[in-house]
Amino acid sequence: QHLSSLLAPACLRESHAAMPVPEPDVDVPAGDTKKGAKLFKAKCAQCHTIEKGGNVKQGPPLFGLIGRQSGTCDGFAYSEANKNSGIIWSDKHLYEYLLNPKKYIPGTKMVFAGIKK
Repeated sequence: QHLSSLLAPACLRESHAAMPVPEPDVDVPAGDTKKGAKLFKAKCAQCHTIEKGGNVKQGPPLFGLIGRQSGTCDGFAYSEANKNSGIIWSDKHLYEYLLNPKKYIPGTKMVFAGIKK
């Protein structure tokens, strides 16, 4: 399964955030399901869930992320930076964010330093 199918829209609520930010002009490399699952388990699962109805942990649940406004999943205390970023999550936004979260959304609470390309 492709990452975007796992993270299809869910967990939506009305948002009063900034105007949507255009997608970055980047080429997202093709994914590898096996490597991605291993990477998620090693780097992400401690703080995030991906199953439908997953619990809030140190980070918000990621099921339904693609197509969702940043900072809008009920039950998680997002930073003002995330709430007001204007990002509607897409593969391009997510790729750039995961390379360096604090650079992509200055003021984010996410402690993850980023993944190497």
